[in-house]
Amino acid sequence: MALYRKNIGGLHQAVRVAAGIAVAVAAFVYLAGATAWLLALGGAGFALTGLVGYCPICAMAGIGRGGVS
Repeated sequence: MALYRKNIGGLHQAVRVAAGIAVAVAAFVYLAGATAWLLALGGAGFALTGLVGYCPICAMAGIGRGGVS
């Protein structure tokens, strides 16, 4: 039994993972210090939502599988 219901599809998941990794890498390449770490953490969080298949913001907005659009 899952504790959550997936609310983003396969393509959306792949795009989130790729974009999250790209943002995290770009943060360390182009920025330094705390700003790089904060942006990389945001990118990692974005990628994590793609890996898990659940986005809390989409769930609150009713976007995604089973949501009311």
